[in-house]
Amino acid sequence: MPEGHPDPIKQIADAVLYEGYILWPYSRAATKNQRRWTFGGVYPAAHSDGRDDDPCEMRTECLVEADARTRVEIRVRFLQVVRRGVLRRAGDGFEPVDELTVGGRRHLSWDEAVEREVVLSELSPAELRSPLSQPIEFAAGSALEELADESGEPAGAIERSWRALSGAVEVRAEALPSGPTRLGVRISNASPFRGGDREEALRQTFVSTHTALRAEGGVFVSLTDPPADLAEEAGACESSGTWPVLVGEAGERHTILSSPIILPDYPEIAPESPGDLFDGAEIDGLLTLSILSLSEEERREMRDSDPRAREILERTEALSDEELLRLHGAMRDLQSARSS
Repeated sequence: MPEGHPDPIKQIADAVLYEGYILWPYSRAATKNQRRWTFGGVYPAAHSDGRDDDPCEMRTECLVEADARTRVEIRVRFLQVVRRGVLRRAGDGFEPVDELTVGGRRHLSWDEAVEREVVLSELSPAELRSPLSQPIEFAAGSALEELADESGEPAGAIERSWRALSGAVEVRAEALPSGPTRLGVRISNASPFRGGDREEALRQTFVSTHTALRAEGGVFVSLTDPPADLAEEAGACESSGTWPVLVGEAGERHTILSSPIILPDYPEIAPESPGDLFDGAEIDGLLTLSILSLSEEERREMRDSDPRAREILERTEALSDEELLRLHGAMRDLQSARSS
């Protein structure tokens, strides 16, 4: 990838990672943002028991055409919910408050998220015929960001805190008589959970979980449109809560993205897109116009609710007339449409 150019595969993976992170109108007061993190959740087993909609594992199976030189990298990525609490200076310490204005800027208590990743690399399909397990372990923690007033004196703070996560990524391979190797990845959440509602469980959930598999010296088989001689083997692959598709330039077969969102082979980010909007169910142009039509109070709440929402607002407000026009619409594959 040339220096300075975004990696299109990472762009797609990041779009999946943040799908539904926060939805228009991008504020905590919005009803749909009071029940967030709805894509790709792998929940603590203690919460998941008896709740089919909140699974404690995710499974991917795919086919790779490999030989003794083939090496596979498996990258599991997800978000962890982080509680952002606003604190006001009180004597020698701090006290929690719902909101605080410091230096003319308002800060609201809400939830954010941090990216987590587990990587298994240099795996050969032959070695994986004995299942391999890689632990998922992230310790509980917190971080304090002090807020200073105009004089430079501490007036408050933002405390970000997160709970411990534990689980495993299990990988196995099976050589099929027809030639390819069936590769399986299982992600499970064994985080200790003491009970509570879904909002509590989300604090120890692998949110927006997805798996990227990259083969060096081998190629993957499309499960969406497999070759005729491998159609039966492709149809026998079982995935749970996720859909594996080929990603990269059309025709390349070195990378699979197994996503909780149904995608076609070789998904693309529209070149007109001004950046992440976290809502793939809407059109960028429509979302952009919706943001620009918000009232000043609605923009203020969007700006104060979440740092990523603030970034969306500032990026949208900075769009030029030409960039807005490009968002109005584009027609693709016109030649193929004419010949069909």
